[in-house]
Amino acid sequence: MTDTSARFAPGTFSPAPRPAARAAMLAAQTRMELILLLRNGEQLLLTMFIPIAMLIGLTLLPLSTLGEHRVDRIVPAVMMAAIMSTAFTGQAIAVGFDRRYGALKRLGATALPRWGIVGGKCAAVLIVVVLQSILLGLIGFALGWRPGAAGLLFGAVVIALGTATFAAMGLLLGGTLKAEIVLALANILWFVMLAVASVVFAAGDIPRPLSIIARLLPSGALAQALDQALRTGVDWYGLVVLVVWGIVTGWLATRCFRFD
Repeated sequence: MTDTSARFAPGTFSPAPRPAARAAMLAAQTRMELILLLRNGEQLLLTMFIPIAMLIGLTLLPLSTLGEHRVDRIVPAVMMAAIMSTAFTGQAIAVGFDRRYGALKRLGATALPRWGIVGGKCAAVLIVVVLQSILLGLIGFALGWRPGAAGLLFGAVVIALGTATFAAMGLLLGGTLKAEIVLALANILWFVMLAVASVVFAAGDIPRPLSIIARLLPSGALAQALDQALRTGVDWYGLVVLVVWGIVTGWLATRCFRFD
């Protein structure tokens, strides 16, 4: 048999068939997930219009319990609710119905590994949250919110950490349960976690042990950590809670995630 291994020099034919680089696969998956998120009208309602309405309404309504500079407390609270809506509730429901309709099963048959699917969804959610935070921050600034430069930097770090944690939770929920269960459970958990966060924001009016327990949940931890960060403070307790939740749920999501 004639040896034809050296007949054609490398690069003679284009494109050269070879596996795509990991960074290229992750970038392509992120782009696709981002387009799907921005095209979904229900997602935009949940992630953009409702938080904006909450921010404007709570700031302008005469609620004496929030103090004179109420916008300083409302902006981090609304940002926390927006992160939960985008990274957890919306993500869990989208993944659950993608599994139900077979979209993820077809995606799982490609060369894209499981970590690429999880990473692409998390990256797309993070980009949407960044856009949310900028928009809410601009509206808050127009309403009188004046954070310092250091507070904005600390807040950005906490927002990124909170987004990663809630995205992992959403992927775990949407990637393991039936779509109908995910739809109900994700919305119920959103209201529960929002109630927990409101307990943290009202920490001056409740016993300290109850506040500490509430901050063991990711919404309570994010609420306090973000509020402190925007005031140029560091809530180490809340940051540790978010990291633990993120690591545990992220590991479970990559291990238990199902395509059908």
